[in-house]
Formats: sequence, C-alpha cells, structure tokens
Amino acid sequence: MTMRNGRTVRDLRRENRTAVLQRLYFDGPLSRFSLGPATGLSSGSVSNVVAELVAEGLVEEAGSVDSAGGRPRTLLRVTPGSGCMIGVDVGETRVRVELFDLTLTELARTERPLAVDGAAPHDRYEVGVVVDHVREGIAEVLREANVPAERLLGVGVGVPGIVAHGAEEGAVVHGQTIGWDAVPLERLLRASVDLPASVPYWIDNGAKTLGQAEMWFGAGRGARSAVVVLFGSGVGACVVTDPMAPGQALEWGHLTVRVRGRRCRCGARGCLEAYAGAEALLERWREAGGEPPPGADEETALTAMLAAAYPADPGTAPDAAVLGVLEETAEYLGAGFADLINLFQPERILVGGWAGLQLGARFLETVKGYATEYALRYPAARVTVGLGTLGPDAVTVGAAILPLADFFARGGRRAGSDAPVEAQPAWASTVRDRAAH
Repeated sequence: MTMRNGRTVRDLRRENRTAVLQRLYFDGPLSRFSLGPATGLSSGSVSNVVAELVAEGLVEEAGSVDSAGGRPRTLLRVTPGSGCMIGVDVGETRVRVELFDLTLTELARTERPLAVDGAAPHDRYEVGVVVDHVREGIAEVLREANVPAERLLGVGVGVPGIVAHGAEEGAVVHGQTIGWDAVPLERLLRASVDLPASVPYWIDNGAKTLGQAEMWFGAGRGARSAVVVLFGSGVGACVVTDPMAPGQALEWGHLTVRVRGRRCRCGARGCLEAYAGAEALLERWREAGGEPPPGADEETALTAMLAAAYPADPGTAPDAAVLGVLEETAEYLGAGFADLINLFQPERILVGGWAGLQLGARFLETVKGYATEYALRYPAARVTVGLGTLGPDAVTVGAAILPLADFFARGGRRAGSDAPVEAQPAWASTVRDRAAH
C-alpha cells in the first residue's frame, strides 16, 4: 500500500523500527512507556515494533524500574551480541583492524605496521601490502574473538583521499598524496578477503569516519553542526550538518594558504598540509636544524619535537627554532580554521587524530586566537573549538559505525536480507496482466 506522500507500509514499518532501535541504542535502557514520547510513536506501534525486535533477538530485557503507583516497568536495551562490526583504519604508519559488538565494545584488535623508515608515501601505501594487511587483520580478529563471519553486519574502512562509489567497482579511492589513482579497493578486498558475499564493505575518507564517531559518541554530541578536523601525517576534515547523518569529507589540507608556498606532497604549492601535517612539521624542524630520533616513526618524532619546544625539566631552555616553527604553524592553522568558520558557520570545530591531539594539547589556544583574528566576527563568536574525546583510535570506531548506521537505517535488517513480502492487492496482478498484452 502506497500512502499519499509516496511511502509504503513497508517504509513506515522500517522507519518505526529504526526509531525504536536508535532511541534504545543512544538513550537506553528504556521502558515501552518511555519509548512512546521518545520516538513519537503510539503505544500500539511501540508494542508491535518491540515484539518484533525481541522475537528477532535484537532487543532484550534489562531489568525494571518502579512506576508511579503501578507495576514496575520492564526496561529494554539493544542486545549487544546480536551483531558485530569490523572497523579498519588505513593510517599513516599502520593498518589497524578492530572487531566490535553491536554496542561498540571492542572484542579484538590487531595492527600491521606500514614501512616508514625513509619510505615515501607512495611506497608506504603499496596497494597489495595494504590489502594483505586488511585480509590478515580481519581473519585474526574473527579468530581471536571466535566470531563467525556470518555475524558481521559489515566492514567499515577509513582511508586517505577521495572515495567515489560506483555500481560496478564499488568504492574507488583517489588518494593523490599516497599515490592511489582510482584504486578499486572494494573489488580488491572482495577478491582477497575470505568473507561471505553478503557481508557489505563501507569504505570512506578517514576524516569522515572520525567525524561520525565524534558526533555519535564524542565531543560532537548535542551539536547540530560541526567540523571535525583530522591531523596525522596529512590534514583532512569533515563537515556535519545533521548529527545522525554521515558528514561530508573535505580536502581541507589542500586549501591554499600561501601562493607559491612550500611544495605539498599532493604536488601543488602552498597547501595547508605542507605546513601543518606531521610529515611537513618534521621536515620544517629538520630545516631549522632539528634532529628527530634516528629511525623513529612520525608519532615518536613529533613527540620529540614537542618535547624540545616544551621541555619537562624547568631548567632546560625551550628550543627557539622549534618554537618558531610551531608559532608559524599555529597561525596557518588559525587561518585554516577561519576559512571553516566563514564557510560553514559550525557550532563546534573539533580536533582529532594522533597528531592533532598532541599538537592541540600544546597550542590550541594560540590557534583559536588566530582563528578569531582572521574570521568574521559574528560566526567566530558563536563557534567553540576543542579537542575530540575519543582518542587517537577514533577513525577505527567511526569506520565500524558505517555498517552500524546502515543497519539502523534498514530497521535492524542486515544488508541483502529480504523483508517480509507484503501481499499485493487484487488489482495489481490485473494491471500487470493487461500491460503484458
């Protein structure tokens, strides 16, 4: 049956299931009585949906609470073990793979290092190596947690670069800074990884998965709009205008902040990433006479750089050259934040990523000062700038959320599963028969 607005009865049932699952997930445990006002559904609709979800094992009882003068009310929650998701972060120095249950409790994790000792990004991200790491990592976490692949709702993967989606190839990655030119990553993973064909892959930009994680579970909760920026070896961002919907990935790191400036690893000149990414920061430190620890990866080297600028020993003088590099970086970042403020006028700007959390803890206040100086006064006065709260591994969490969000949008039905087929009215077959002649 199709309603006046084009929605069918099946659409309405799916939307009702989605509403109940999301409220139980984010606000539960809740009683049936509380679910009505929380979802806007009638008590009858709530009872019908809950009965379906309990019968399918997606929802379970979780104790009871006293009611005002009546019988205790049974509390309901999403069943943690009713599904699992895998999140993958193709990061700067490693490929991280984590397995989560439906409530995002980590069940297992593994990491595979990428070659970093003097290797250029194009060599570090050799496609076959990354695919092998993902394949081996998925097999390891499933084996460690003793979880059959059939329980997976999907595999989410966060990657550097622009991700395009097509009907034939699936997700194709255009990662100019890492030498990935139209890499059909989804097809390669499907051919390599031993998973059932029914398990979907969700591949997207790493900044976008970080944004999803911070909006659902971190510093973005309660905001109507935000820009989440990711600082690692490079720089990216995600703009979110609907807290429950996926954000839009931005190649913010390739905003030109200085005409004919430093050469960026994308090949252009003057990009923000050429001044503010960890790789560029360490290069500028070397140019200023600094000496990162021999053989250290970027994370260790950046820690040493910050230690030289802000020594723990009160008797040790700060390295003036390093302080000069960081002060210049803070101004470039402030100008970049000002562009985000002027363009999107967000409620919040959140800083994440392993490098962002290290740098932000030291000079975020300085960056905010420059952002206020460069931005228009009205939107600048209405934005708050702060650090993400989910730690340096948030990209992996956000990647796992991609299949979870799709699961909710389907009303708790797995991708590829068939919803109950509704009986067709008698006139439908008659019309089909007439059209056939």
